[in-house]
Amino acid sequence: MVYFLKINVAIALFYAFYRLFFYKDTFFAWRRTALLCFFAVSAAVPLLDIQQWIVQQEPMAAMADLYAAVVLPELTLTPQPETDWRQLMADGIVFAYWLVAALLALRFLFQLAGIVRLARRCPTQKIDGTTVHLLPRAEGPFSFFRWIFVCPDAHTGDELHEILTHERTHARQWHSIDVLTGELACIICWFNPFTWLMKREIRTNLEYMADEKVLETGHDSRTYQYHLLGLSHHKAAATIYNSFNVLPLKKRIIMMNKRRTRAIGRTKYLMFLPLAALLMIVSNIEAVARATQKITTEVIEAVAPAMSNKTVTYTGVVEDSKGRPLEGVEILALTQGENSEFRQINARSEADGSFSFEAGSNDIIGFSLVNSERKQIVQVKPEEWGENHEKTIVMPDNPLILADEQGTKELQQEKSDKVTYKGKIVDEAGNPLGDVKIIIDQKYQSMTTSTVNDKGEFRVETSSKADILFEYTGKDGKTLAWMCRTTELAKMDPDNMVIKLIPVKIIKPNVTDADVYEVVENMPEFPDGGMPGLMKYLSANIRYPEAAHKAGTQGRVTVQFVVGKDGSIGNVGILRGVDPNLDAEAIRVISSMPKWKPGTQKGEPVNVRYTVPVMFRLTPEPVDKIDEMIVVGYRNPDAPVTGEVYEVSDKMPEFPGGMTGLMQHLSKNIRYPAEAHTNNIQGRVVVSVIINTEGKVTNAKIVQGVAPSLDAEALRVTGTMPDWIPGTKDGKPVNVKYTFPVVFRLQ
Repeated sequence: MVYFLKINVAIALFYAFYRLFFYKDTFFAWRRTALLCFFAVSAAVPLLDIQQWIVQQEPMAAMADLYAAVVLPELTLTPQPETDWRQLMADGIVFAYWLVAALLALRFLFQLAGIVRLARRCPTQKIDGTTVHLLPRAEGPFSFFRWIFVCPDAHTGDELHEILTHERTHARQWHSIDVLTGELACIICWFNPFTWLMKREIRTNLEYMADEKVLETGHDSRTYQYHLLGLSHHKAAATIYNSFNVLPLKKRIIMMNKRRTRAIGRTKYLMFLPLAALLMIVSNIEAVARATQKITTEVIEAVAPAMSNKTVTYTGVVEDSKGRPLEGVEILALTQGENSEFRQINARSEADGSFSFEAGSNDIIGFSLVNSERKQIVQVKPEEWGENHEKTIVMPDNPLILADEQGTKELQQEKSDKVTYKGKIVDEAGNPLGDVKIIIDQKYQSMTTSTVNDKGEFRVETSSKADILFEYTGKDGKTLAWMCRTTELAKMDPDNMVIKLIPVKIIKPNVTDADVYEVVENMPEFPDGGMPGLMKYLSANIRYPEAAHKAGTQGRVTVQFVVGKDGSIGNVGILRGVDPNLDAEAIRVISSMPKWKPGTQKGEPVNVRYTVPVMFRLTPEPVDKIDEMIVVGYRNPDAPVTGEVYEVSDKMPEFPGGMTGLMQHLSKNIRYPAEAHTNNIQGRVVVSVIINTEGKVTNAKIVQGVAPSLDAEALRVTGTMPDWIPGTKDGKPVNVKYTFPVVFRLQ
């Protein structure tokens, strides 16, 4: 709908431009080109996407923000009535449009069929070397593409010669294409009066061109004009054509007698180019504004449930299936609309099984009991508590169900099959190796503990079904590793193992560009905590090269790699480098990453190309933009929050101005990252912050990320927030942990 409206506005502007600058000149060929370009540019300009360039230009981005805030309507969420009269009216308008368009299209097809039928019925004859179709009656002569229709018996020899010269001009210059273009435009934009006016100008200009050709061949101007007047009473044989005696004749006669425009006047046609460029910029500013408004609206809709989550007191008793009280049952809470993981609220059941704690009224409450045989979790939805929020919780013996915002998923419950491996890690020469990474299959990581000391002695407790990778990276950047499959582990003495690491070469997955996706439904995810985990991994593993440090070399290294179907990292390369030392360090760290959770398209794992910018900076000054992974030397950590941090409080923190103020802040400050916009990356970034006792936003972290650029933008916007009204407990301001989503979605 927006595209359709933009076309019609462009047509109206172009018609006004034509009447103002081109209407009275005699450059008929230039006018023909301009008129056709008006329709073509009107259709093409809304499709040309320069939004990435727009958002990079501060003045234009400001205009987009102003447009979104002032021009676009503000969204108000209200209950919908049973009968939506607005929707009915909109449906009626759409139906009327298509009905009229269909009737006009049907009329157009009948006219085409009439010309084809006339061409088949009329005999042909060569006159003055031109093949013409002979009309049976004294009707007005006309042409359609290469077909020329005329009744020779109704005209004198001089008249016939003028008519053939006129119609041959139409046929040779393919004027019927212009006529059909105007007709189709009127069918599509029939309600726009400027479309019909533009169509009339096209046909009139074609007659100017044909008249000019007749006079150039030596025919007397006055005689030719009298012939035109004499033929004006002839009835037309068809309507879609280039006609010899098309009206208004007065305009044609005036134009024939008009003094030719000076050649320098052609330069004014160049003004069409900046007008087209201006329309393209305005169109994209409007698109950026709508995208900004849509992002803001979705953020508000997502945040609203959490903002209305009141704190209540839950009480009750936890029992087993036989009615015996259970002590030490851990109590968790999940706030709907934030993320799909329960959070601890520092509460457990007492010796008599009783419990009492505070949480949000819309939270899903989980009760977790872990013993030597199994882990039991029971979840209770808000509607199951009743008005007093009191309930008896029974921990059953069978597998239990955990609900999250996307539905329910069954938790697998297995008996423990852990095994403990002990031994020593050495290199090929037998030298012990410390600081060795022990990587376990992702499936079993939750039940794994491992330690390695400086002497290379290790201890690993994990599943007997898990493969183990030992990996060591030396100061020279070389990687030593050894993969122990379960079949090999079964043959070894678990209490006296000797793991010898050997140099390894990273094997790239054999994929072609055709096999690699740029954006998929579910993007790849770093295995240990998503984007926050990737940040921690890079922070822990990247080492500033000594040579680059001494030389003062710094800059951004953009690394591109492919996350394979199995989660392996391959095709690691430098998209944009800075220095060989920095480039090599970036490649080393990316290549040594553990397997990711692969991206999926239509439920199937696929190869996905991923880009990570790594910023090497020696100075401690703050970085303007945080749309990349940054390695900064000598950077002080954030100051810790003093005092206890609460998950919930009597009164939750509030943004100044409430929801309206938050919406306005997001509308003015969110900028869709150019990199994410280009790669069509979108999704929801979940940000966790602590609102301290002074209302300041601190300790901003990514709980659930999407892509580095979107995560960085979410953190940037969070950092621009003013002081909040702090949360209170027992009437005193307290530190409160607050989680909210920031939704990025392309239009």
